[in-house]
Amino acid sequence: METERLRIRPFTPDDWPDLFEYLSDEEVMKHEPYDPFSEEASKKEAVRRAEDSAFRAVCLKDGGKLIGNIYLAKQDFDRWELGYVFNKNYHRKGYATEAARAVLDDVFRNQNARRVIAMCNPLNMPSWRLLERLGLRREGHLIKNIYFKKDQAGNPIWLDTYEYGLLAEEWGMRCER
Repeated sequence: METERLRIRPFTPDDWPDLFEYLSDEEVMKHEPYDPFSEEASKKEAVRRAEDSAFRAVCLKDGGKLIGNIYLAKQDFDRWELGYVFNKNYHRKGYATEAARAVLDDVFRNQNARRVIAMCNPLNMPSWRLLERLGLRREGHLIKNIYFKKDQAGNPIWLDTYEYGLLAEEWGMRCER
């Protein structure tokens, strides 16, 4: 799949250096459910993502550099879940919006998606602003509903979640404007 500036393709095991570049960055990983990756973990993750069709590599058309990834996984009842992580050197340039818009358009037009959902940490303003820019509706604010890490005493560090959703007919209306 291609957009004006991007190529969105399956991952390959050879993608690990660019994947490592952003998955090892503490700032990028701050709101992710896992810690920054080591070089070895990035190599394994590139192999894993190459075998998982839910992950798509987002690359610059010019030069082919991998700058981020889109996660789009089919759930029950023609529902899909959207996620993304991008290299901070490519933030605030419209790449995430361009890539997410392309995969949303594809999933609604070609995969018979009924609904797309996404979740993010309320503290991650760039993420929820992207979701809203794409036309997803904030449907909930769950309070202290999930944890990924524990404190020194072994107690969960609870986090809030914003939940977003978009229906196929809403995407169609959005595309017709």
